[in-house]
Amino acid sequence: MTDFALLNNVDHHDLRVALGDWAAFGAMVNQALVFPTEFEEAQRDYPIVLRREEGGGLHAVVLLGLDRDENLFLASNGWSDRYVPALIQSRPFAIGTVERAGAGEPMIHVDLDHPAIGRDTGAPLFLPHGGNAPYLEHVSRVLRRIHEGRAMAESLYAAWEKADLIEPITLRLSLDETTRYDVPDCLTISPQRLAMLDGATLERLNRVGFLRPAFLFAASLGNVGRLIERKNARRREGALAS
Repeated sequence: MTDFALLNNVDHHDLRVALGDWAAFGAMVNQALVFPTEFEEAQRDYPIVLRREEGGGLHAVVLLGLDRDENLFLASNGWSDRYVPALIQSRPFAIGTVERAGAGEPMIHVDLDHPAIGRDTGAPLFLPHGGNAPYLEHVSRVLRRIHEGRAMAESLYAAWEKADLIEPITLRLSLDETTRYDVPDCLTISPQRLAMLDGATLERLNRVGFLRPAFLFAASLGNVGRLIERKNARRREGALAS
């Protein structure tokens, strides 16, 4: 189990993060967890689907590849699309709760054993006189997005289920006449059910801020074609290299 330490500018004044090695940031995956606070940015680049957890809860993921440990959005010069999922951006940091004045306060923690953490090279976390360096400010914003998204996810998905918007789907992707991939066990927002919502349900979802994310989520499946294009491009690169 990863042991995170509370980040501070005394013990960690000289810590640095090596940027650019996406493998160290856990990016070599074919899907990544995302939160409702990311849907607007994520739906521009990736298909988003829901997965059902063993306990019955739901979580959202973006599809990044079709084969195991395949990320079609990573190229030799880095991440090739506009938005990097927040959970990947945030590593090797996390939000942890610290008890202060009888209440839990979210604070930034760091995995000191992470391969991207060092003291010689990389982006500094703190300025020479103790203030936050630009990279730590960026991490703080990303972690805040995760924290807020995690807090709203359960109630958002429950509201979608109550409105009967969620339906199961198996994505069937045809790369050519003979090569096909099935992505099973997915759930999505039904555009048809979304269009047929009655006025009271529309008003209720809109009032709590859950209607717009539903439209964004449903629209994201339009990116399946882009995923196929990237997969075919990767296949062509592999054929030329062999």
